[in-house]
Amino acid sequence: MPPSVDSFSAPPVPPRGHRVRQTIEQLRARILGGEWPVGGRIPTEPQLVAALGVGRNTVREAVRALVHAGVLECRQGSGTYVVSTDELAPVVARRLGDDRMTEVIEVRRAFEVEAARLAALRRTPQDMAALDGALAEREAAWRGGRVDMFVEADAALHTAVVAAAHNAMLAELYASVGTALRSTVAQAMGDALTPERYVDHARLVEAIRAGDPGRAAIEAGAFLEPAPGA
Repeated sequence: MPPSVDSFSAPPVPPRGHRVRQTIEQLRARILGGEWPVGGRIPTEPQLVAALGVGRNTVREAVRALVHAGVLECRQGSGTYVVSTDELAPVVARRLGDDRMTEVIEVRRAFEVEAARLAALRRTPQDMAALDGALAEREAAWRGGRVDMFVEADAALHTAVVAAAHNAMLAELYASVGTALRSTVAQAMGDALTPERYVDHARLVEAIRAGDPGRAAIEAGAFLEPAPGA
């Protein structure tokens, strides 16, 4: 006699907390696997719901947990970005606050000058396409006149330079100071984008395109010179 329908039971539904933990691990796996690299933006919430096969609230809680851990960062009006593959980012952020902008600029200079030098040696056609796109978006953001949009576009260009260096550890360390990096740009811009505050980055991109590491390093460091008397 075949078993009755009542003899079959549906598979147990995992408790909500278990589903969230599983989703966190899925997100971590994709980050660690390079599908969403440090400095890159992850898919939108609806896209994650479709890709992971879980509910919107589960995705939201998992993303929130990774933001709290310092792996992801939500940027209003822009999306959610990978800032680290571990918990390094919040540790660095606590050390590099707004009251230590001189130190932040020195750290930026150390990272960005070397990244530009390496990018000139290692850039690929895909890297150059990303750099050209980021430069165009930075110029468009400047013309748009909104400080917040320009700060994000400027950070995206510098992140693209670091990505073109093809050094995973450098990219991760640089991403960990992302919030402080944007603070230095916002502080330099003030309340409005005025002509005297404009800094051309086209020569930096061209030096990388030309494969000239010395010139790329000079261009990357030129706008991060310490202020007189600093």
